[in-house]
Amino acid sequence: MPRIRKVTVSTDAQGHTAGWVSTDLEAALIAKPDPGAAAFFDLDNTLMQGASLYWFARGLAARRYFTARDVARFAWQQARFRLVSEHTGHISGARDIALAFFRGWKVEEVERLAEEIFDELMAVRIWPGTHALAQTHLDDGQRVWLVTAAPIEIGRVIAQRLGLTGAIGTVAEVSDGAYTGRLVGDLMHGAAKAVAVRQLAVVEGLDLRRCAAYSDSANDLPMLTCVGSAVAINPDAALRRMARAKGWQIRDFRTARKAARIAVPVAIATGVAAGAVLTMAVRRRAAR
Repeated sequence: MPRIRKVTVSTDAQGHTAGWVSTDLEAALIAKPDPGAAAFFDLDNTLMQGASLYWFARGLAARRYFTARDVARFAWQQARFRLVSEHTGHISGARDIALAFFRGWKVEEVERLAEEIFDELMAVRIWPGTHALAQTHLDDGQRVWLVTAAPIEIGRVIAQRLGLTGAIGTVAEVSDGAYTGRLVGDLMHGAAKAVAVRQLAVVEGLDLRRCAAYSDSANDLPMLTCVGSAVAINPDAALRRMARAKGWQIRDFRTARKAARIAVPVAIATGVAAGAVLTMAVRRRAAR
């Protein structure tokens, strides 16, 4: 809704004009804060086309941290990985390799790269429909958080760029401003998302029965079922079945052709291997 402003213009003895803008009416039109309600959005393939880590890796490849061929090889491996299984051992191995890649990197450098790469590659891949849904919650005075398996630094940059409240993500251990190669806790995936949402609700005084959650994947059922309103966005087959069975709202912002196709960016959007996008880069660097 457009803001309505009252403008008064006056003229002084020298013929100069001066004006002031009343923001009283504008302030009245802004929704009052609703501290008891919030919305939680998955990132990969829910708010963004494909996986944020894939695009982050593309940005690193463009900066010659490793090659585009490495990214392509990873994308194929991740597509196969999602279609076959999500074994814990595979996730742990990919996580450890990615953590090794970032060991010794300064946090501020990763944040700077995340900002640059978001502007270059990620911003154009934000689903306008999902972004609009997030904005409706903000317009209603509610807070909106991203909940993603991607590193918290990436999630935080995206949340800031989109005007959201904040992000919940995978947290890497930091010492003296640099990554140690270890995690604080585990990947923000599956049941871990629900645990984090519940913890945040306690801290922020949220009534989860009045909160909403949005995701594309059945992996996020723990988060979707811990709130009062669940919405399936661009859902995978398992989530679509569950949403229909439970009467949840389904929003699909893909074209029919894209929705029917198992594309690589969609397949890698699982997020379960939050650091695995850099697997090939680590192996390449270790071989030198």
